[in-house]
Amino acid sequence: MHQFRSQLFQALRQGTHELTHMESKVLGFFVRRPGATQSDLVQQTGRDKAQLARLIKGLRERGLLDAVADEADRRNLRLTPTDAGLAIQRALQRQARQLEAQAVTGLDAAEKARLLELLRRVQANLAAGKS
Repeated sequence: MHQFRSQLFQALRQGTHELTHMESKVLGFFVRRPGATQSDLVQQTGRDKAQLARLIKGLRERGLLDAVADEADRRNLRLTPTDAGLAIQRALQRQARQLEAQAVTGLDAAEKARLLELLRRVQANLAAGKS
């Protein structure tokens, strides 16, 4: 997994987007949940509010996120990706799919299914250990 992420984010840094790992995660969150707030992101990730505020500010300054004041509470901003932000996210997804295909080259369907089953068990074991 480390090798996969390393190669994916190396492509990020070397591409025209120049996003950090955390910037791509923040952008991806708002692509999946347009109109969410910074508080939603903090709650979902458990990350430091100030760190996320800086990341959001940077993405807004670069034109990747738009913000609109919440109608119910004008102090909250609803964040959505811009067309440029969506384009970057699509490019990242394409890169991820290419890397995924490369990672399982030579495995047949049964091996891929078994690998997925084992990875899910590992994930469940790690999640159970958090308690």
